[in-house]
Amino acid sequence: MQNLAMSIFSTRYLATPFSSFSPPKAFVSKACSLSTGQPLNHSPNISTNLISSSNGITNPIRRSGNYEPTMWNYEYIQSTHNHYVGEKYMKRFNELKEETKKNLMMMVHEESQELEKLELIDNLQRLGVSYHFKDEIMQILRSIHDQSSSEAMSANSLYYTALKFRILRQHGFYISQDILNDFKDEQGHFKQSLCNDTKGLLQLYEASFLSTKSETSTLLESANTFAMSHLKNYLHNLNGDYQENWRVELVRHALEVPLHCMMLRVETRWYIDIYEKIPNANPLLIELAKLDFNFVQAMHQQDLRNLSRWWKKSLLAEKLPFTRDRIVEAFQWIAGMMFEPKKKGYCRIMLTKVTPMATVIDDIYDVYGTIDELEIFTHAIERMEIKAMDELPCYMKLCYLALFNTSTETAYEVLKEQGINVMPYLTKSWADLCKAYLQEARWYYNGYTPSVDEYMENAWISVGSLVMVVNAFFLVTNPITKEVLEYVFSNKYPDIIRWSATIIRLTDDLATSSNEMKRGDVPKSIQCYMKENGASEEEARKHINLMMNETWKMINTAQHDNSLFCEKFMGCAVNVARTGQTMYQHGDGHGIQNSEIQNRISKLFFEHITISIP
Repeated sequence: MQNLAMSIFSTRYLATPFSSFSPPKAFVSKACSLSTGQPLNHSPNISTNLISSSNGITNPIRRSGNYEPTMWNYEYIQSTHNHYVGEKYMKRFNELKEETKKNLMMMVHEESQELEKLELIDNLQRLGVSYHFKDEIMQILRSIHDQSSSEAMSANSLYYTALKFRILRQHGFYISQDILNDFKDEQGHFKQSLCNDTKGLLQLYEASFLSTKSETSTLLESANTFAMSHLKNYLHNLNGDYQENWRVELVRHALEVPLHCMMLRVETRWYIDIYEKIPNANPLLIELAKLDFNFVQAMHQQDLRNLSRWWKKSLLAEKLPFTRDRIVEAFQWIAGMMFEPKKKGYCRIMLTKVTPMATVIDDIYDVYGTIDELEIFTHAIERMEIKAMDELPCYMKLCYLALFNTSTETAYEVLKEQGINVMPYLTKSWADLCKAYLQEARWYYNGYTPSVDEYMENAWISVGSLVMVVNAFFLVTNPITKEVLEYVFSNKYPDIIRWSATIIRLTDDLATSSNEMKRGDVPKSIQCYMKENGASEEEARKHINLMMNETWKMINTAQHDNSLFCEKFMGCAVNVARTGQTMYQHGDGHGIQNSEIQNRISKLFFEHITISIP
């Protein structure tokens, strides 16, 4: 890969950011193929490269992903507005925020029960407002961690012990899994007396996902198996007149996706509704959470209005109709990484531009480009310079120039802020992504099925989160030290980047594999495992789920073992894995738009929470 000269920052392409850049007419005329010059159109699903026409000219035959148009068009996004963010709502919010902060500070200085403190922190997190009280929460947890509690309940309450374990580990405090040994019998099994303690079992189940690879004991694994089994029995044995509907919903929700693996904003929107149903719920917390959700949503709507204008002006969806037009879904990935409104709006916009660029390029490699065109495009990306466009087919030029401007816009901001030329590093991440795409294209055209290990070595990159996380690294890390740069861009990327991408790849494969194989695509992890082991699809899916569980242990380990990265970046790296697991929970949340996916996006970004204030 060539290092780009610093003079790149003085080019006219960078002086006019792509958000306001109108490509030359030569680049936005009817997109055409490499050899025919004919307009692009949707073609049937096929697996060959070329056919010969009657006039003797060899024409490329194109595949199609048959993607539906976006549900969230430009006009709809521009019309969004949240009515619950005016001055009176902000005044009430600030009052509630100050009252909550006072309550937390009282807990710091008074001898209130640990359980009360932990439950409040847990609710603040799940309601999505804990980011307002980081300092106070850390003071409370530091106090809990530093002293051994003498409360009687610590010895006999599974609920209290599991909650304490989970909350402390989530915030980076070491707490041994051995505290769960008190709940095992003489044979080393969890006590049968716990089987009907649904409240405690639910906390034990959630806590079991905080295990690390360094813990060789199977205590947390057996806790997971024990809790999951009895929670499923709890649901199975319900009759039609069961009480505590809210607890049933909590159990079902946890068994679908555990709290540790759930996208934060999705959890917040869901928990606000559930928390209201719980007896003795704090009405002030409910009001605070609703107001905050509306304020955050209003900021996200503003981000989306800006992004939809950029996306429309880019003409990528119009000129490359074989690609997925998914600007809202692209934004969901980034809102999942960093949702907080303060000081992060610009980062969200910059990073969201990266995501649809990766999607367009993915569709070029997956469904439209011929193998010869893809080889040329990959080489051009490795160079990342304007003159490389001359080698590309017409339809690739627009995409290439859009990517160039998106990357240089990020590089320009970092150069202004920190005086570092990060263009070579951004180029490396895009080149690595395209080389991974190209490898999959070669496998496809050669009819080759790799082993699971061979597939995963390439697929954790081809899933696309690498470029999102690398861009996030430069936008949220300040200062960027030479030591950290060398660590991130050594021969292999850091574990936290790799393992978070692996989660996305595995969840993606579980959700999209069947559709992609019908369309005509490279075998995914499921098919690779089936062929390598002579296994059924059910067995393969079970194995992939086990791989996901092990990967989460690797993520938990990487979080605790890494001291070079700032907290903001580590949060982005872990949150993108959570977002991926949530995005693919009900199918292809990025490409396919079913009712469950549509409903979730609507609640996150377009449907405000109605609230009346005193």
